[in-house]
Amino acid sequence: MEIYANVFPNVSRLASTTPPISAKEYGLMRIVDDPTKCAWLANGHSLEHYLIRHQDTVEYRKKIRLLKVRMLDGSVKTIPVDESHPVGQLMVGVCTKIGISNYEEYSLVRATEPDSRGSMMNLRDERSRTIDGEQRKGMMGTLGRKKEQKLEQLRQKLHTDEEMAWVDHSKTLREQGIGEDETLLLRRKYFFSDTNVDSRDPVQLNLLYVQCRDGILRSLHPVTKEIACDLGALQCQIEYGDFPENKPKFYIE
Repeated sequence: MEIYANVFPNVSRLASTTPPISAKEYGLMRIVDDPTKCAWLANGHSLEHYLIRHQDTVEYRKKIRLLKVRMLDGSVKTIPVDESHPVGQLMVGVCTKIGISNYEEYSLVRATEPDSRGSMMNLRDERSRTIDGEQRKGMMGTLGRKKEQKLEQLRQKLHTDEEMAWVDHSKTLREQGIGEDETLLLRRKYFFSDTNVDSRDPVQLNLLYVQCRDGILRSLHPVTKEIACDLGALQCQIEYGDFPENKPKFYIE
C-alpha cells in the first residue's frame, strides 16, 4: 500500500490541530538509533519498500526547517527548506531566495572537518606548520614524508583540490549530520562560462569577487608577482578610493 495515498491521510487526520496545519509541510520519517540513518518516507513507495516491520517507529513530523547560509561577505541568511529533499534540490530554493539564477554553479561548504583525533584542522595551515617546523629542525626526510602522507589522506577525505568540505548534493542534510545549529557557507563551485555572470546582478558579482579575492590571498589561485601587484593596487582602489594627492600626509593602516 502506498504511504501517501493510504497511510498519510489517516495520520494527518488524527494529528489535526487548530488552526489546521499544511499537509505539505509534514511527512513520515522512519526512526532508528542513528539520527543520520533516519529516512523520510517518499511518496509512491510502500512500507515494505523501507523494510518497515511490526512495532517499528515512524514519526509524523514537520519537514520544513531553517537553514543558515553564510555569504562570503560574512552576512548570514536564514532560509526555510524541505529537509526531506536532497541538497541538490534545496539549492534551487536557496539560490532563488538569495537572488542567484544559475543555481547549478553553486554549492554549500561545511566550515570545518574533524580529524581522527576529533579536533578541527585547517590542512593548509597544518602544511605550513609542518614545513616550517621541519626546516627549523633540519628534518626533511622520513618524518616529512610521513607528515605529507597524512595530510594527503586527510585531503582525500574532503574530496576537493581546494580542501573544501563540500556538501553532498545527492544526500539530505540529515544524512550528512547537518543540524539546524550549523551554518553552511555558500560558494561558487563550477565555472561553466563567464556569460553566466550577469554584470547587473550585484549579489552574484559580489560573491564572485569575494571568492576570487580570498582564493588568491589563500594561495588557492597562484599568480605571478606582477599580477599580484596589479591586483593589490586594484584592491586598494576598491577599499580606499582615489589617492588624495592634495593631502601632504596619507597613511593606510
